[in-house]
Order: sequence, then C-alpha cells, then structure tokens
Amino acid sequence: MSSIDDELAKAVQDSEADEASRPVVVPERTAEKPKPRRELALLAGLLVAGGAILTLVMTNLNSAAIYSKGVDEVVGKEDTLGGRNLRVQGTLVRGTLARRESPCEFRFHMKKNGSDIEVRYPQCVVPDTFRDIPNVDVDVTATGKLKDGHFQATEIMAKCPSKYDMNKRASAGEKMPAGMLGPSPIPSVQAY
Repeated sequence: MSSIDDELAKAVQDSEADEASRPVVVPERTAEKPKPRRELALLAGLLVAGGAILTLVMTNLNSAAIYSKGVDEVVGKEDTLGGRNLRVQGTLVRGTLARRESPCEFRFHMKKNGSDIEVRYPQCVVPDTFRDIPNVDVDVTATGKLKDGHFQATEIMAKCPSKYDMNKRASAGEKMPAGMLGPSPIPSVQAY
C-alpha cells in the first residue's frame, strides 16, 4: 500500500508543479453592452393595451347602457332621453293595439300614472302574452328609443296575467273575459 501512496503523492506533486509553471491567462474585459430591459418593454405594452381597452369601454358605455323608466318618467323628456336606450314599463291602453301588414308594424299606447305614450314596434311577431283582452290589464315592457314624439321599440315583453288573479276574480263571482277561458284564441287586431 505504501507504493500506491508514494505514486499518488508523486502525481499530486507533478500536477502542482505543472500548474505553477503554466502562465495565468486573465481574459480581457470588454465593455459590457447594456441588456435591453424586456420587463420594462412588457410593462409598457401592457399599460398601452390596458389603456386602449379602458378607453373603448368608457366611450361605448353610454350607448350600451339601458335606462329603465316608467311611462310617466319618459313622457315629455325627449330632449334629455332622446337617443338613449330605454326600457319603458307601463300598461297597454285597451283598444289601441293596431297592426299594419305591409310593412309589418304594431302600434299601441302604454300608460302609467296618468301619462300616455305611443309605441311603434316594426316587427311582424309579438309575444303570445301581448293581447288586448277586455277587462284585463296587460303589463308591457318595451325596449327602444324615443323618436319624433313616440317610442320606437326594438323589443316587446308582456307580463301574463297571473292565474292567482284569475282564480281570485272567478271566486269573487266576476265574469271572466272570453280570452281567459280555455285555449285562448288570438284576438283580432285592428288594422291602421
């Protein structure tokens, strides 16, 4: 074992002597180029994109908003509400529902708290619950815009009279309208 130790010691000595005889080479320092700040560029890009999205949202928010009002809150306020999207709520005025065939359009009046407004709906189809039934108040919600003294609707929703109300009226001995008994036929709508 001592011969192995001697060989190992000699190899270490030779290695150290070889290293000491070699010249030490120090690499030259070159001027470091500044690295581009990728993080800063990414942050700037995100801020610009966020600002653009925020600008789009804020500029289109007014045109996309829908204001929900009653008929009494809309009548006579075309100067302030004209051009805005509105959802107007009221009751169908009996006897005012009229339909034109060509071009297809429904016209009717809505009322609430003593105020009345004409509604024009340029579509051929209205909801099944939207009917002019004698002695029954039909609650209507119309979405659209005020235009030239009338309300130009793009959507009509009608609340169906409650079965509870019908049962209460029948138990009180009140005669039910023909349209509320059995299968309800589509009432005829006057033409204008």
